[in-house]
Amino acid sequence: MHLFIVSLILPLLLLTGINPASASEKRHGIAMHGEPKYPAGFTHFDYVNPDAAIGGTLRLGHIGSFDSLNSFLIKGVYPNGLRNVYQALMTRSKDEPFTLYGNIAETVEVAEDRSWIIFNVNPKARFSDGSAIMAEDVLFSYETLREKGRPNVRTYYSKATNAEILSPLSVKFTFEEEGRWEMPLIMGLMSVLSKDAFKDVDFEKTTLTPFLGSGPYLVDKVEPGRRISYKRNPDYWGWDLPQNKGRYNFETIIYDYFRDDDIAMEAFKAHTLEARFESNSGKWNDAYVTHKDAQNSFVKAEPTLQIPAPMMAMVFNTRRPKFEDVRVREALTLAFDFEWVNANILQSIFKRTSSFFENSSLAAKGTISDGERDLLLPFADELPKQVFTDSFTLPVTDGSGRNRKNLRAARQLLKDAGWEIKSGMLRNTATDEPFIIEFLVNNNEYVKLISPFQKSLETLGIQSTIRQMDTASYQNRLNEYDFDIIINQWGQSLSPGNEQAFYWSRTAAETPGTRNYPAIRLAAVDDMIRRIASARTREQLVDATRALDRVLLWGHYVIPLYYSDRQWVAHWPEIKLPSTPSFWGTSQDLWWYSKID
Repeated sequence: MHLFIVSLILPLLLLTGINPASASEKRHGIAMHGEPKYPAGFTHFDYVNPDAAIGGTLRLGHIGSFDSLNSFLIKGVYPNGLRNVYQALMTRSKDEPFTLYGNIAETVEVAEDRSWIIFNVNPKARFSDGSAIMAEDVLFSYETLREKGRPNVRTYYSKATNAEILSPLSVKFTFEEEGRWEMPLIMGLMSVLSKDAFKDVDFEKTTLTPFLGSGPYLVDKVEPGRRISYKRNPDYWGWDLPQNKGRYNFETIIYDYFRDDDIAMEAFKAHTLEARFESNSGKWNDAYVTHKDAQNSFVKAEPTLQIPAPMMAMVFNTRRPKFEDVRVREALTLAFDFEWVNANILQSIFKRTSSFFENSSLAAKGTISDGERDLLLPFADELPKQVFTDSFTLPVTDGSGRNRKNLRAARQLLKDAGWEIKSGMLRNTATDEPFIIEFLVNNNEYVKLISPFQKSLETLGIQSTIRQMDTASYQNRLNEYDFDIIINQWGQSLSPGNEQAFYWSRTAAETPGTRNYPAIRLAAVDDMIRRIASARTREQLVDATRALDRVLLWGHYVIPLYYSDRQWVAHWPEIKLPSTPSFWGTSQDLWWYSKID
């Protein structure tokens, strides 16, 4: 009987052009693993205040400068806030590892094996000039960003083997097999640009003229390098969408740019700025002095973070021959006295970072698991033996500043790597080249971390200098990997994926503008990245991520610094924050203004 029914249905499917293997239902959202938290018809995210007041001005500060409003290129430096001008096909929730909900794309249809996705554009979706967003705009955005966008975007979008318009409001993307499990979500995060608006615009040039957007805010006024202000768009097409309820509440948002963080701090205390994220422990402990009368002073908040802490670290550029040998990198790690720095500079309120996925279940803690070992054994020849036998730990001191034991071990490692002290200077025994390090920074606060480290390096016979640069010049040096050591942060999520290739892959190491600053070039790393991106279950993802973490740590590519599992936010009382933080803590799009009488 069943075979008879199938024999009747199959010809009908073929006649109607439907492939029974590819037919799928329209969905309101898609999760990386499992099902979305919020069902169809949900009213708002749990971490917002759906009754937040609309209006008021939010003034924020930022250190550095900007010289372009084109945020889609690596050329130029763009200002904060532009993400509120443009909209993506889908919106990410911040209380799930990785789930997207319909935005410009009202619904999606996805193949069971994630080999393709169809985005069905919301008929109400509009650009800020009132023109309708169509499938051809989605295709134009994909083709433009794939060919001319940032290197990471070009890498991601090149994984689509085909893109086609199915109807005026439907676009289908088909993906290559490698890494395809995440690709429907990657494409869902794509910003949509107007095809008509770019007829007479050179996309590849930096510009101070804003592009046509489709988001809740419009660029209002621009003072290059100094200030940018945004106006809430009353005609924004998406105000009724559930993911926007309780968000984007300020009538005006202004970003003032400062060359020095101390000046920005004084501007906040003078109530010229309404809110400020703090990362300096000394300032958080001592500089935010509040009055008893809360209406005449600011409020300090510490939302809990439930995502991996960024790997903040001193980064070795292994493109430089002096850093090629892992023993050299390990020696310099031994020379860094974190305990003294934490006690004397960081107020002892930070924790030492010991994983690229710190503060999460993705971190490689303890000795290697059976699942990790199975993944890494094929690459045993290129990995340190300790990967398979030992638990990775960072050197510890007594915090007195007399790091003698670790410095002795560092000297031996340097000697084993072919470096010895001659006439007070560390030199290469083969070339007689002196060991000299330039620390490249664009943040004055980093100088405080580096200065005590320089004294330890001097004890080892290593000369070092600190070069501070403006934001644009610093970024240019990073794009070309023209540095010895920098201090960098890699942010991570609870659902890592294809972005890991942009961070650590061999291809990224050879591509200007990526974030593989250490120049990691390992087949094991590339394979773990592939496995992370293609993981079908959470268990597979965790094993591959921990294995990647373990390889990165034992390579000693960085000197890990510190992290906090709290966000530090100071704000004046008229600025209100939701009572429930997301996994990411809090952010400006969730706040609102309440007049204080």
